[in-house]
Parts: sequence; structure tokens; C-alpha cells
Amino acid sequence: MSGPSAYWYLTRGTGVVALLLLTVGLVLGVMGPTGFRTIRLPRFAVSGLHRNVTLLALAFVVVHVVTTILDGYTPIGLRDAFIPFIASYRPVWLGLGAVAFDLLLALIVTSLLRNRLGLRAWRTVHWLAYASWPVALLHSLGTGSDARSAWLILLASACTIAVAAAALWRVATAAQGGLALRVGMGVATIALAIGALVWFRAGPDRAGWARRAGTPTALLASARTASTTVVSANTLPAAPFTAPLQGRFAQSGPDANGLVSVAVTGLTRGGVDGELHLDLWGQPLAGGGVSMTASRVRFGPTSAPSEYAGRIVALSGQRVVASLRDSTGRPLTLDLDLRIDAASGSVAGDIRAVASSASGNG
Repeated sequence: MSGPSAYWYLTRGTGVVALLLLTVGLVLGVMGPTGFRTIRLPRFAVSGLHRNVTLLALAFVVVHVVTTILDGYTPIGLRDAFIPFIASYRPVWLGLGAVAFDLLLALIVTSLLRNRLGLRAWRTVHWLAYASWPVALLHSLGTGSDARSAWLILLASACTIAVAAAALWRVATAAQGGLALRVGMGVATIALAIGALVWFRAGPDRAGWARRAGTPTALLASARTASTTVVSANTLPAAPFTAPLQGRFAQSGPDANGLVSVAVTGLTRGGVDGELHLDLWGQPLAGGGVSMTASRVRFGPTSAPSEYAGRIVALSGQRVVASLRDSTGRPLTLDLDLRIDAASGSVAGDIRAVASSASGNG
């Protein structure tokens, strides 16, 4: 069976970049009028950067739309890109993408005709166009193939936090409007962000979303057949086994509670096509390292990377021991000997799997 086409990868990549650019453009647009600028970047430069970033976002959206149509895997046509909610594939969530696209086009066209439209009409359309960001975010999470991926969840969360912070800054520094109005707008901003989180956890983050979102039955059946074929050819060998591991390392924080987060993602090779996701949180140590307070570990074949889930039970330097179980309760202990290069963000090492409930705390 052939893998995803180049169009599919372009669709994913351009969609993510477009969301990032829309976020930057929205933040610049919201905060620009407050006089937020640096000595090296005066107000007119912020305005110009906002305009150019928005144009660049539109360019990526156009490529995103074109590659989606050319891919041919889903029944999406040219009219679906402009006319919302008529597609046979996830009509609501794909329709939101069409709405965001139309709003961006309206923004560009009215900006080109600004002198003929007048300031008031242009400003009205301009503010309406800001709605393209939340609509595009809902579209990304509602119909994107990476909606449940940790990296996209983190990226969407960062974008949401940036926009919410910009909106709160604008409300706090606004010269017009009474205190009650500004407090109300601030509360509304926070409520919308929380509402988006609740929707995501109850919708795209739960199993079965593809069916509920409106994926055609034929595509669901095709995906199930493909999944069955891949899983049968891509399963973990019977434990015990040892395999080399290569992946990426990331650390962020400390946050408001003084905690740092560490994430390791990697793939095993040497006849074991596995995928590892390890996250831990804790207090940073003065001499380097982290005193762990919580953890989460997932491991499985690349076709089902969450087959086993559990937590870290022992941590000593760069040696990690994790205790996992699959959905049937079958235990698996992972003993990881990691070599982390913090400068490059790379991870190498070995992973030893033992089919035992023993934690291996040694």
C-alpha cells in the first residue's frame, strides 16, 4: 500500500505555518494601536510588519487550499474552498476553513480598495477579518489529521495564549471604554479560551471524532482496512527485546509554579519499529537535572504509539525506568539508557523492554 502523497504533507505543513502567521499578524494588529513597540521597531514598522505577515499567511493558505484539492484523497473540490458548509467531507469543520479563507480575501480586497471604500467601511471589514483566526484554529483542530498530536496541541495552545494575552493587553491599555466594559471584555476573552479547551477535550481529543466530524463512511472503512493491514505488519516483538532509540528532546519552563517540563520523543530501530513519547514535570535542580513530580509515558508500534501507557518509576541521571500497561492490563517495563544533547535537542540511546510488572528500580 502506498503512503501519503507529497500533496498531503504540503497540506499539513502549509496549514500549520498559515496558523502561525495568522497568530503573529493578529497579535501585531491587536497590540499595534496601543503603542507596543521597541526602540528599533517604531509604530509604522509594526503596522507594515502586520500587513506583510497577513499577506504571507494568505499565500500559505492558498497553497494549503490548492494542495488539499490536488491530493484527491478526500472529496474536496474548488467550490468547497470558497463556499462554506457544502462539502461532503467534514462539512462543518471544512466549512470553517472556507470562512477563514473568505475573510482573508475580503481583508486583502478591501485593503486594496481602501481609498474608495472609506475609512469606516474598511475598518469594519478589517475587524471582522480578525475572526479568521479563531475560525482557522477551530478548522485546524476539527479537521486536521494531527489534531491529537502532542506537538500540534502545544502549538495551538501557544497560539491561543499569545492571542489572549494580546487581547487582554489591548483591553487593559484601551483609552476608551469604562472600567466595567474593559473588565467584561477581559472576562469574555478568558471565557472563550477556556471554552475552546473544553470543546477540544470533548471533541477532537476523543476517540471517534473522525466519524462524528462527518468523515464519509467509505473513507472510514478505507482507513480501518489500511490500519488493520499496517498493524498486522507493524507490531512490537515479544518482550524481552532491546533496540536503539533516536529522537528529540525539549525542555520548557519554569512555569508560574516553578516547574519545568521535559519531553522526549523517539523511534526505535533494529527490527523494532516502535515509537516512544515521554513527558515529565518537576523542580529544576541547582546542579542540572530535574526532581520529578509527575510523568507520562506512551510506547507502541508506529501504527499505534499509545498501545502501552504508564509512568516513570525510576529516574537516575539519564537512565529512566517506566512501568506501562496496555488496554488489557498486560504489563511492560521499559529501561531507557538515554544520551541527551541539550544543545542540539537530540536524543540517542537504547531501550530494553521486559514483559514483567516489576518496576526495576535498580
